[in-house]
Amino acid sequence: MEKKDCCCTAVRSVSTLNIQYAHRFYGFGGEARYLHGHTGVLKIEVEDSVNQGVNMVYPCNEIKKIAWSVLRNFDHALVLREDDPLLKAVLDVYETEGIRNGARTNVNKGPAFRTSLCTAYPECRVVVTKETMTVEGFIKMVYELLKDKLNIVRITFKSGDNTASAKFPSRLTLDRCPCCGVTLENGTCPKCGYRKADGICRT
Repeated sequence: MEKKDCCCTAVRSVSTLNIQYAHRFYGFGGEARYLHGHTGVLKIEVEDSVNQGVNMVYPCNEIKKIAWSVLRNFDHALVLREDDPLLKAVLDVYETEGIRNGARTNVNKGPAFRTSLCTAYPECRVVVTKETMTVEGFIKMVYELLKDKLNIVRITFKSGDNTASAKFPSRLTLDRCPCCGVTLENGTCPKCGYRKADGICRT
């Protein structure tokens, strides 16, 4: 029997992250109005052709690394809407305790960020949002933060009994390293040193 090559033109690499956070639904009529915590499970699906050099779309550990460099600010953080009066109360307590601008033990944090949907204050482990952080709302925030770094076509987020999933159009064509699969920066792989100009891997 003749062996045929795979005819797939677009395949997905999928990475999963766990995020622990506290929030509340300000103004909501149910129990979620009270401050409470979750361990959320985030699934990010990245689509492209299979990179023949490494026989994968994108290394899943690299997807996680790129995502976590930003999303770690949500982990072990308090996420509150910008108009929630609890926000000022919490920051006042942090100020009194001397941890509003950071503490020696606050090390699991990424760089501060600001988008149209949310602002991270990693020094005090608080994320302030425009909208209530539902699972649907978090998906929008994640996409806004990562859409220019990864060719994301689906994000799924499960938190407690709630799960949401959203599809996005494939919009990026990333030039990837044939030696280790990551995105090239100005024609050079930041991980292994491969240069597209001469096709040499320097690991």
